[in-house]
Amino acid sequence: MESSMTRENPLFLPLNREKTVYDGFVTVQEQDFRLRLQLPPDRQLKRAKLHCSWQLRHLLRGSEHIVKQRLQQSADLDSFLMELKTVLEVAVKGGPECTSIPPPQYYSQLISEMETLGWNKLLFIDTEFRTLRLAAQDSTGRQHTLTIKLKSKHPAEAPECTADLPLPLLVTWTPQTTLEQLHKQFLLVLDSLTEFWDVLDEIDGNTWILEPEKPSRSDTMRRIVIGNNVSIKVDMDPRHPKMLPECCLLGAEHVVTPLRNKLNSNMHLWNPESSVLCNLRDVLEIEFPSPATHEKSDFSTECGICYSYRLEGAIPDQVCNDPRCGQPFHQACLYEWLRALPSSRQSFSVVFGECPYCSKPITVKMSTHTS
Repeated sequence: MESSMTRENPLFLPLNREKTVYDGFVTVQEQDFRLRLQLPPDRQLKRAKLHCSWQLRHLLRGSEHIVKQRLQQSADLDSFLMELKTVLEVAVKGGPECTSIPPPQYYSQLISEMETLGWNKLLFIDTEFRTLRLAAQDSTGRQHTLTIKLKSKHPAEAPECTADLPLPLLVTWTPQTTLEQLHKQFLLVLDSLTEFWDVLDEIDGNTWILEPEKPSRSDTMRRIVIGNNVSIKVDMDPRHPKMLPECCLLGAEHVVTPLRNKLNSNMHLWNPESSVLCNLRDVLEIEFPSPATHEKSDFSTECGICYSYRLEGAIPDQVCNDPRCGQPFHQACLYEWLRALPSSRQSFSVVFGECPYCSKPITVKMSTHTS
């Protein structure tokens, strides 16, 4: 039996003279898995204790009862290892791809690179030493996070790098690229977006933002309050943040139409050397309500149908065009309301009906998710 075990599992060896403790690796599908087996003094397998590496535990998840049964019923250690390898082979072929244990050089290299980069920049590392989150600060002091997922099967392959950015994060990679070099590339990307974030920070700090509710560094759109039930949605190009953004005015037509006319006629006044907020004020000839002069609750009007402000992330953006009414509604609420009225009619994607409040004509365009 001993010669057979040595031949079939040369990396799994006894640690003591009594041969009651075995430790090492078993090889399945060219992958090595670490395990340790402790036998009682009488060397009976049914009372043995099996300790597995985290990779082996993950692979055997759901098959623990089978392994325990094999341990109880196998005649000797050699036959148990053969059956264990059979179970592992089925798991490797049928389950998720299992990662082989990287060589020790992988871990020593990773630790060496972190020492060079600085441990103060490490925010998180998982138990597999595959996913790292690194802190970074741009030239203006904004804090950012770079997530690096190292390839599990081939550590020399280019890692997956992600961050909260308005553009895809593209990094230059060779097998010799270090964590410090990746971090420096990330800092260069952050510096290239400084002006874009400056523009948005000015808007966020001096106006009331309806959407997004909690802006992230990857968001390029802001919906800015102009007045009660009137707002403008601007979507900026991160590469050219001071150029004229895409603009969409939202609100009742009798309020929006004059603003839209000003936007079109004053477009030539847009100055790329000035900030987006200043340009919007000049082009629209308005002053935006600011946190210093108004409360956001002044503009967070509830939907006239469901009586809530936010509905699955959406805010009331459909407004009755009658100047004496001006009641806002969620698009989904108004659509369902009008669709239930016998007097409403539909032409393509637009539903025509009456305002639930003043009975004046009102229309709503069907949402893309509405069937």
